[in-house]
Amino acid sequence: MPGKPIKLTFEGAHGAELAARLDLPTGPVKAYALFAHCFTCTKDLIAARKIAEALTVEGIGVLRFDFTGLGGSGGDFASTNFTSNLDDLERAADFLRDEFEAPKLLIGHSLGGAAVLAVADRIKEATAVATIGAPSDVTHVTHNFADHLGDIRDKGEAEVCLGGRPFVIRKQFVDDLGAYDLPSQVGQMKKALLVLHAPLDQTVGIENAGKIFDAAKHPKSFVSLDQADHLLRDPDDASYAASVIAAWAKKYLPKDGKTEPEISEGVIVRETGLGKFQSMVLAGRHRMLADEPEKVGGLDTGPSPYDYLSAALGSCTVMTIRMYADHKGIALDGIRAEVLHEKVHADDCADCAENKVQKGGKVDRFERRIALSGKLDEETRNRLLEIADKCPVHKTLEASAVIVTQEVDQGD
Repeated sequence: MPGKPIKLTFEGAHGAELAARLDLPTGPVKAYALFAHCFTCTKDLIAARKIAEALTVEGIGVLRFDFTGLGGSGGDFASTNFTSNLDDLERAADFLRDEFEAPKLLIGHSLGGAAVLAVADRIKEATAVATIGAPSDVTHVTHNFADHLGDIRDKGEAEVCLGGRPFVIRKQFVDDLGAYDLPSQVGQMKKALLVLHAPLDQTVGIENAGKIFDAAKHPKSFVSLDQADHLLRDPDDASYAASVIAAWAKKYLPKDGKTEPEISEGVIVRETGLGKFQSMVLAGRHRMLADEPEKVGGLDTGPSPYDYLSAALGSCTVMTIRMYADHKGIALDGIRAEVLHEKVHADDCADCAENKVQKGGKVDRFERRIALSGKLDEETRNRLLEIADKCPVHKTLEASAVIVTQEVDQGD
């Protein structure tokens, strides 16, 4: 199932701040995918959204971002070209590698499809590439402004209207396109390939799919998108393409159901550089985000530190009761623990010990609400509630812990 998308920004290859969204499953992440949108489109096009939704259901996290000068990203579109798009894609892969895990799957729509084919060899960890309506020759994109090519060559640039919006196209953009031999690059790409294309595509003809497919080495697959238009405007067409990619990709992604990141000795928390408070939490093979709510300046992309502390108490409580119930043969169908935390004035806390009072007369108060499911008599229920107090985290919070702080090298 999909979780809440995370809004991110990262620095593009040429200094612009790029706007991105990371769609994550609610469960463990099996692998990450990187999505490249079509020419002058954005990361929020319906096809991109549907593909991200379908992949998260399969446990795949998806990073989609706006290229320089488009959507929510900074920078000047007129100064970009196909090469700079490839550089931004590589930078996006670096960002995923640094903050989460390197992408195993690359997906591109239209010119974005050509871009992922051209950049695939630079992203060594990627094992599979999927394209939607991609041109086999990147100069094909000039048909979008063919009437202005003369002015672009003679005057160095021209303002063109694409999708109802004005864009400045410069001669360097057109010249840069001619430097790429995509079929040759596809032929050397040692990654699984899925080509999706609509036979009636009026923007990028179906013959382009044939040239890409013929140039590629096996394993390769082709899927017809039937009546779909180039942009997959119909949600059903977008959903179909998304479901095909999700089903196909599973064959070429980690088969053990999870990625294998470096395992740390303890819990490591480090800043991501995104927002004011966002941090990455590394605990064994697990990766989580910690953050603060938007109302206090955070991005609300993960639980707060006190939320994690409450989660530790709640999960320890459930585990402790379960262990006791199983040991005693108690028919306990289910356990639910809700933990509320607040800082209260000591004078208002009848349950608080005097030695727990902090400076300012306040104390941390955790209220634990436990629900026990099953046919249990009153005596058994009372005993299970007593056992909750035996939870190790409960004891830690009640006792005085010792915290030792020392400075270490950045690499430790």
